[in-house]
Amino acid sequence: MEHQYADINGIRMHYVKHGAGEPILFLHGFPEYWGIWKKLLKDLGKDHQVIAPDMRGYNLSSKPAGVESYHIEYLVEDIRALADHLKLKQFTLVAQDWGALVGWSFVLRHPEYVRRFVTINITHPALLNRDLRENAEQQQASQYMLLFRSPEAESFIMADDYAFGRQGMIEAARQLGAQISARDEAELIAAWKQPGATTGGLNYYRAAEIGPPDGQCSKGGSNLVDGLAPWQLQVYLPVLFIHGEMDPYLLPSGQVGLEQYVHDLTFRRIPDADHSVTLEKPELVTQFLREFMLEN
Repeated sequence: MEHQYADINGIRMHYVKHGAGEPILFLHGFPEYWGIWKKLLKDLGKDHQVIAPDMRGYNLSSKPAGVESYHIEYLVEDIRALADHLKLKQFTLVAQDWGALVGWSFVLRHPEYVRRFVTINITHPALLNRDLRENAEQQQASQYMLLFRSPEAESFIMADDYAFGRQGMIEAARQLGAQISARDEAELIAAWKQPGATTGGLNYYRAAEIGPPDGQCSKGGSNLVDGLAPWQLQVYLPVLFIHGEMDPYLLPSGQVGLEQYVHDLTFRRIPDADHSVTLEKPELVTQFLREFMLEN
């Protein structure tokens, strides 16, 4: 796998590239880095060009100061500029967690770049906004978002040598069958420990103003679709939604009404996976992705 850098959109973005053929671009979530996709890259790179960046604020990519630098317009432009840097006219976009919120936002603003979109557990941002504002169960499941936006977030994430990620992500995934090597674990923890990376990742939550009602001024939701006309919320390209049904953070209620926004929609559900689907079931995710690409 080739490690490269692109000077784009005012930052230096690190990315990994592998293989040749029809391109697939992968966007990771929080608290992750490009290597979360390693097993998929190895398999799909046999007959595709696969690209996985470290998003801005993460691992080996630039970590600009200030919350405003993580507004959705910059995150979307990073992806467009990376695609142009790589001379990608169209590609399949695969994304999870925060990467999928950026992925949806990219699809809504630049659909001409995307041949197919694969989202893991994350619904259309307009529906996520709806549930954050109106659904009591999703509001309860999303209380962590308010913590992640608070000044105490960094100390919470970094406490006890990043126990939050070690237990809530790595060990939780292993309990559901994930085969995570000691080397992969060490690389993930090293990515967390990059100077400024914890604040960079948390600034996604802060810039998006995402979360349930805070009991003060916010009624809940996010600013991810602000400025988009109603017609821009419609998606006509093929979309695959992979859902780990044990996810405690993103409830299936957010999928209700998705067909009103997405006009070519395929679901694949995994009953024994939760939030970290890519870690837990990489072979199954690869299978679903290959089947989807063959059919679309």
